[in-house]
Amino acid sequence: MYNGGSMNQGTGAANTLEVRNPRTGDVDYKFTPTTADELALICSRAREAQVKWEAMGLEGRIKVLKAWGERLKARRQELLDAVCADTGRFRESEREVDLPPRWIDQWADAARQSLASEAQQTANPLVTSFDDYSPYPLLGVISPWNFPCALSLMDAVPALIAGCAVVIKPSEVTPRFIDPMMATIEECEVLRDLLVYVRGAGDVGAALIDQVDMVCFTGSTQTGRKVAVRGAERFIPVFTELGGKDPAIVLASADIERATSAILTGSIMGAGHQCFSVERIYVVESVYEQFVEKLVEKAKKITLNFPDIKQGDIGPLIFEPQADIILNHLQDAQGKGAECLTGGDIEEQGGGLWCRPTVIVGVDHSMTIMVEETFGPVMPVMKVKDADEAVALANDSDYGLSACVFAGTEEEGLAVARRIDAGGISINDAGLAPHFIGDKDVAEKTAFKCSGLGGSRTGAESIKRFVRKRALLSNRSQQPSPWWYKV
Repeated sequence: MYNGGSMNQGTGAANTLEVRNPRTGDVDYKFTPTTADELALICSRAREAQVKWEAMGLEGRIKVLKAWGERLKARRQELLDAVCADTGRFRESEREVDLPPRWIDQWADAARQSLASEAQQTANPLVTSFDDYSPYPLLGVISPWNFPCALSLMDAVPALIAGCAVVIKPSEVTPRFIDPMMATIEECEVLRDLLVYVRGAGDVGAALIDQVDMVCFTGSTQTGRKVAVRGAERFIPVFTELGGKDPAIVLASADIERATSAILTGSIMGAGHQCFSVERIYVVESVYEQFVEKLVEKAKKITLNFPDIKQGDIGPLIFEPQADIILNHLQDAQGKGAECLTGGDIEEQGGGLWCRPTVIVGVDHSMTIMVEETFGPVMPVMKVKDADEAVALANDSDYGLSACVFAGTEEEGLAVARRIDAGGISINDAGLAPHFIGDKDVAEKTAFKCSGLGGSRTGAESIKRFVRKRALLSNRSQQPSPWWYKV
């Protein structure tokens, strides 16, 4: 068993960073961070390349990106091997490397709809209005370690389609995928200076903010605040998607079989390393015992993907310090009377750190496990009287990223969902919104409270985050306008 400690990556030889393997615990990868001078040169070249990129027009950019998508498919195995090494998991890594080509197709369709310039008649019959868009020349993306490949490109793909150049600083915890990713970019000559990955820790990310015209940051709320402050000081837009403490509400009318399967998946997928993981479960008392019994039964069937990465269900904890957070939350709750019915420990297997699905009951909001982000495969279940108490507790949080509601009918689920302070709410499922990134036919959503700032990542209009909007107003009259001076 794991007793806490610090085995995380650190500084190796001069000017190198060491990276820990999440399956073995060994430092088996090192890299040299991008220097300040290198970053400045990269950003300067990206700005130059962006001028021609914007001039290619929407269809020209789409053609290039679709060709890049084919290169991503051609190098799929290299990318998959690297992401598996970064994260220690297989199934989720397959999904990660398969998403970007699909996003290119989806965002292309969204852009054709949302960035079209159309004439509109104004309230004044003499004046016609035209939409016009100008991309932010250079976008900086700072992405986290939990889904390193997908989250590095989730904002970059629509920004490129919109006409931006993009420089990406992924997490130093999971950098192995960068080399095969950059190889695919090198094979598309137009993209070489336009889409660039840089390497390093927080200092490189901070330096990037000072070089760009817009920032997209995905990560912790604590760091997100710093990014937002620096962006405000530079007077540039900042889009942040930050922490979550997502609630699930299970009503008396819910299908318990469905609710337990969805919540289990929504809590433990990616070892719970998802900002939209279900981290609080409120169950109406009339079905509480049945729900807990069924959830425990299913949780016990989940296996670790050890020793074979392609077998089993749940991978290792990627970032070693996260094990300390999970353990502290569990110990705090147990010290205040909570009980773990499954899991409850951090295990060391093969040098890696693992946490089995943990169902914990007897919890309340005096415990950190119910108020702070755990970011692990932990399912605290709390009994409530009715929907009103469940909604009140769900909203008793600093976070508001997403949530889910389980009810016997869609109408009942919708009625409860509309009362929850969160941006993406799934009804009779969990974590639906991320599956529709780039889908022009899904509704927009924003983060509530401390879960983020800025426009939606979903919906056709979300690509407009990356453009400045011009209103072109044409007066077609040959007569003097009535508001002119009569001179």
